[in-house]
Amino acid sequence: MLPYAPPRPVTLNINGQSHTLQLEPRVSLLDALREVAGCTGAKKGCDRGQCGACTVLVDGQRINACLTLAVMQEDREIITIEGLAQGDSLNPLQQAFIEHDGFQCGYCTPGQICSAVALLEEARQGHASAATPDVRQPLPLLTDDEIRERMSGNLCRCGAYSNIVAAIRDVIEREGGV
Repeated sequence: MLPYAPPRPVTLNINGQSHTLQLEPRVSLLDALREVAGCTGAKKGCDRGQCGACTVLVDGQRINACLTLAVMQEDREIITIEGLAQGDSLNPLQQAFIEHDGFQCGYCTPGQICSAVALLEEARQGHASAATPDVRQPLPLLTDDEIRERMSGNLCRCGAYSNIVAAIRDVIEREGGV
């Protein structure tokens, strides 16, 4: 039996607000967000980092919240689906997912949207993917194949993939490229 590790204060910056939570050191970020901080948007799908339902942004990078400990995220900026909107104004990707029906049951949608936010930022910074035709050249406008590759860590059991790609494509075109 593992030795008991008592809860200790852990301060997390979640969606722009500081939260001091009493957490046992082995609590995942996902469980801390959902069960202690009340941010239930990120979902527990596989709890093994294979489905992407728990995707959140940490310092602008997408991560699977089920695969990291909450104590490891102190002094970092955590953004969940709840933190993407600005007041009553949805994030452009949230709006596009609605307009293009980029969800069916909706379970994977928060992780899909957080991943898409990171995808756009990665592309703006010129990060290549496995589908990038020539990594020596500036990144061209993202193709649908490139979007699919960059979203491949997020699974949708309902199969809304074409609508998800259409939503991301719409945001890219509205913003005049990445």
